[in-house]
Amino acid sequence: MNAVAAPSPSAARATDTLAARYATVRARSVALAAPLSAEDAMVQSMPDASPTKWHLAHTTWFFERFVLGTQPEYAPFNADWHYLFNSYYQSIGPAHARPQRGLLSRPSLEDVLQFRSRVDQRVIELLQANALDPQALRQLELGLHHEQQHQELLLTDIKHALWCNPLQPAYRDDLVSRPGVAAPLEWIHSPEQIIEIGAPAWPANAAFAYDNESPVHRVLVPAHALAQRPVSNAEFRRFVEAGGYREPGFWMSEGWSLCQQEHWQHPLYWDDALAREFTLAGWRAIDPDAPVCHLSYFEADAYARWAGARLPTEFEWEAAAAGQGTAGNFADDGRLHPSAPAHERPAGRHQQLFGDVWEWTSSAYGAYPGFRTFEGNLGEYNGKFMCGQWVLRGGSCATPADHIRPSYRNFFAPSARWQFAGLRLAKDAA
Repeated sequence: MNAVAAPSPSAARATDTLAARYATVRARSVALAAPLSAEDAMVQSMPDASPTKWHLAHTTWFFERFVLGTQPEYAPFNADWHYLFNSYYQSIGPAHARPQRGLLSRPSLEDVLQFRSRVDQRVIELLQANALDPQALRQLELGLHHEQQHQELLLTDIKHALWCNPLQPAYRDDLVSRPGVAAPLEWIHSPEQIIEIGAPAWPANAAFAYDNESPVHRVLVPAHALAQRPVSNAEFRRFVEAGGYREPGFWMSEGWSLCQQEHWQHPLYWDDALAREFTLAGWRAIDPDAPVCHLSYFEADAYARWAGARLPTEFEWEAAAAGQGTAGNFADDGRLHPSAPAHERPAGRHQQLFGDVWEWTSSAYGAYPGFRTFEGNLGEYNGKFMCGQWVLRGGSCATPADHIRPSYRNFFAPSARWQFAGLRLAKDAA
């Protein structure tokens, strides 16, 4: 029998780094779920949200199916769970209906956590044995970014579920609120220019990026101006008080119909007195200087029209973000809510492009020229949702800090309100 060659020192270090990152990301999901009871973890408050237990199980299913499943000797933890915890990968089999995930009282939360432990143990063993081929390693890396997406969804989904509870309990009552001051609104002008947009295709390029971020291509960006910071709660409150939710002239037709149908009067989670908002720490006074959040695209667009401005295109946003770094108020900071800067920022520079709130753009979510999906079954990851969605940029206070980059394209239906989504104003050059 031929001996298996030992990995080179550099390959061993890379494997150790990947194993450590795997353990860190996976532990973070369990920590996010820790404040919740088993009853909390199975609640599904609307069809677009998922129970915490399902998030924990689905992300584990991803590693079992796409990493451990590459091993010929691997037997699934429970073959019946492939149906329960598949999301939308129709090419590998049917899936339990999304609106009915809250009916899955079995398996129990304890069973799901045991599932996670077993899968994690086997993945770490394979990494330490250098037993995963390049394709499995790529799928493992994609799975880590996928899990980070679900960590944010876990927070937004449980926030909605707890708000729907008549008791409206806090997810955590120890979250720190940091006051700040929103600088006076300032416009930063940019000339017409041709810029490069997007990220090099992964895995051909070493740096990870989703398929919807590539390929890099050139775009003509007309002369325009962007506000230096997101719209604040105080500014949005003036729109509400001025009758913005009662004036159809500011709204897209579909948005106005939805506004009337759902009786929208203010952002999701604000009280009718416009004084308090529901947060992951429970009810708190609205910070007038913090970025407004939990807006649909329709609300963000209506506010921009009322303000005599518009939403930026995703290309204007990315041009502003290029070279800025990605520092911001992310989930790692532990506040789990947007806040204004604690210190005065230099004039003439964009602020809070990253973290705090996802920023709606006026760009429909579509394919870049030359777009190619990931290979194989994972080609279903992003491309098939390029219809009826709008692009958001920048990450939020619930996004892991190392999950974001200037080219990152988030997308949601224009009616979505339960995400930490706000807006930044733009306008055409005078």
